[in-house]
Amino acid sequence: MKKFKATAIWSILLALVLKVSGLARESIVAKEFGASADTTAYYLAFSFITLATAMFSTGFNNVFLPMYVQRRKQGEDVSDRNANSLLNITIVIFGVISVLGWLYAKWFVPIIFPGMSKTVEPVAVHVTQIFFIFMIPIVLSVLLDSYLQSRRIFVPSQSSKLIATFMAIVFAILFSHTWGIDAVAYGFVIGTLIGVVIQFLYLVKSDYKWKLEFNMDKEFKKAFVLLLIPSLLNSAVGQVNFLVNKSFAAGTFDAAVTYLNNASMIVSIPTAIYSTTIVAMIFTLMSEQTQDKKAFGDTFYRGMEMSTVALLPISIGLILAGDSVISFIYERGKFTAENTHGTYMALIWYTPTIFFQGMQLILSKSMYAKGKTSTVFRISVTTIVLNLVLNWLLVDRFGYLALAFAASAVSVYFFVVSMIVVYKDLGKDEFKRFMRMIPKVLIPGAIMGLAVAAVKYLLPIGNLYSLIQLCILGLVGVIVYAVALKLINPTAFHRLVGLSKRRKK
Repeated sequence: MKKFKATAIWSILLALVLKVSGLARESIVAKEFGASADTTAYYLAFSFITLATAMFSTGFNNVFLPMYVQRRKQGEDVSDRNANSLLNITIVIFGVISVLGWLYAKWFVPIIFPGMSKTVEPVAVHVTQIFFIFMIPIVLSVLLDSYLQSRRIFVPSQSSKLIATFMAIVFAILFSHTWGIDAVAYGFVIGTLIGVVIQFLYLVKSDYKWKLEFNMDKEFKKAFVLLLIPSLLNSAVGQVNFLVNKSFAAGTFDAAVTYLNNASMIVSIPTAIYSTTIVAMIFTLMSEQTQDKKAFGDTFYRGMEMSTVALLPISIGLILAGDSVISFIYERGKFTAENTHGTYMALIWYTPTIFFQGMQLILSKSMYAKGKTSTVFRISVTTIVLNLVLNWLLVDRFGYLALAFAASAVSVYFFVVSMIVVYKDLGKDEFKRFMRMIPKVLIPGAIMGLAVAAVKYLLPIGNLYSLIQLCILGLVGVIVYAVALKLINPTAFHRLVGLSKRRKK
């Protein structure tokens, strides 16, 4: 367990560095290109990458990890034949997809984003072709992450993602004036290739042995395929919703896509760090505890508690200090104060997704750990319909901000329905346990919000540099929340900072 905690700390630190470097990349893109047709085209093209990675980082992992872990615990699949076959088959499939995507990008990109302007379309098609050429290593990186997780190896995956981001930054700085927005794309794919090599080396250093084979056990193959299809579709739901939002946004004005992308990038940071570190580890534990109801329930509760304690104050703080965050990250070069304001308005409406998506991750993972893939899928599909309806009804009247509002509304709906399903299985006692915890976190969060708002609006800090404002507001928020949480919910406080020891019950 000590080794597991040490791994968690390193994973969190690497995830933080990864997100900071991601913001650095976005800052450089904003400086060099502003909220222009080039940035809009890049973000539209990158949607296909996020769709592919989301499907496999979530969809594949949610099915593969529990099955693989259980079979290894039972002494089955020691030779990794099924794992090798899955890896090899996936490479072949995406080799075909890579070629088809490169050949037909001119056809499907305008269909998916029909509202693109004439200046955006050719750039979006070209960048999409670049990404599809390198689709195999991009997907392979995600698959290797799942294989490493199965052996409780988490750090190399974060490192590989960091390298991809770092190379995008380097290429943007060195080659943006020569290659334009293509420089960012080339840097990303080259960094991904380097990361794949690192991941594979770490996997080989464990007890994994790769072989060129394509035959899976019939029993494993049947069970895996039955679970994989709905899981992949379910994991794609979120990105399909983003595609829908970007499609509607592209039909408003060019900068709208950049505003929404930059706002969602900031909003995604807490959830992304959480999902690639703590949630990944909680999911691994739940996958190992499916036969022990009490241990499973305790792990699930800790996940929900940690989500609430960590993500609620971040959501509140970002609403109050989001303008300073955006100004510090983006407002330089060709990215103006007007662009900052447009992004901040989108950020406000996006912020509820931090809390509700974070909670949803634990809810979904608990269902996946128990093999309830189809249940999650049925719930998820309805979110696409809801998102489409909300976008269609609201975007013409309220503009691009309606798309951010729709995303938050969908996240609330997804959370509520999933809560009903999960706690129906866990029982009323577990639900009551969760509800008793909520006020003990909500009250400290509210106290923190009032303190931060008082400092922001009552003290003369508005003319200070954005980073200084952010430091002041952030420091006040952290101190007030920590004190309030310790007084009102000391158990959660000590668990959050890692000071408490496990009690034997």
